[in-house]
Amino acid sequence: MMDLSTSYMGFKLKNPIIAGSSGLTDSVDKITEIEKHGASAVVLRSIFEEEILLEMNAKLQQMSTNGFVYPETVGDYDYFDKVEEETTYKYLKLIRDAKSAVRIPVFASINCVSPKNWTYFPKQIEDAGADAIELNLFILPTDFNRTSADNERVYFSIIDEVQKQASIPVSVKISYYFSNLGKLIQDISKTEVKGIVLFNRFYSPDIDIENLEINSSFVLSNPSDIAISLRWLAIMSCRVNCDLVASTGVHTGKDMIKQLLVGAKAVQVASTLYKNGSQQIGLMLEELKTWMGSKKFESIAEFRGQLSQKHIDNPAAFERVQFMKYFRGFKG
Repeated sequence: MMDLSTSYMGFKLKNPIIAGSSGLTDSVDKITEIEKHGASAVVLRSIFEEEILLEMNAKLQQMSTNGFVYPETVGDYDYFDKVEEETTYKYLKLIRDAKSAVRIPVFASINCVSPKNWTYFPKQIEDAGADAIELNLFILPTDFNRTSADNERVYFSIIDEVQKQASIPVSVKISYYFSNLGKLIQDISKTEVKGIVLFNRFYSPDIDIENLEINSSFVLSNPSDIAISLRWLAIMSCRVNCDLVASTGVHTGKDMIKQLLVGAKAVQVASTLYKNGSQQIGLMLEELKTWMGSKKFESIAEFRGQLSQKHIDNPAAFERVQFMKYFRGFKG
């Protein structure tokens, strides 16, 4: 019998498809539907650092206004939870309800840019029953007084603070905007993180030239977006101390197969589910089975990483970015 199972962060997954953090994972009904169509794990929609801090500050203000803020309550975040049902309460409830409704692993997601004040929350996530925490990290380098090394240190500070608070597995989802990306990925893997997701997708501004307004665009990924993560998965898959997962641009079973071939332990999907519905998961798995059958593979372990940089005859295929033979005479 064909074995589609894989492992990620210590969890044995029934197949390599993880539903990535998005609006499709913000309710129990949607998560149940995703499980029904075959996903092996789900990353809940992100809660943002700003949401946690805004709520914490609002509760402090409320208690101060009502005249019952005491020194011993400052920093006692269990106390804050009793004030009223707000964003963090609803997020923790989503974790508890999802864990009760599905059998697949449920990973929480925190979108964060600093290690300050909010890092009590991972412990609450753990207590709510989440199987792991994914930290979605991206710091836009717009502070010109900070060096690239300064910005990178923030990533490690966040990882360190979260791991002090929670004992469940932690993964990080990062971008490719670094001056020395390979070294950074390798260094992150030497912390105690169990996984790194390559790469996150972020809000992109656009300009409405008729109304002279700034709005968002390119919200969903395209199949061509797979190129960047494919390159870096291939380069890094044999050079890290943790699991690597591919994200962005994985729309079909073929895309998933490519990422597995270069060494990914699993793939995260979101845009293709928005475009095609949750049934796309089943179609992708059928594509994987058909391809494995045609190649006589009985398990993913037999071919995973076969085309990583370490295992191919021409390692420069993943490094050289300006091959003359591809540009000369190219007709488009």
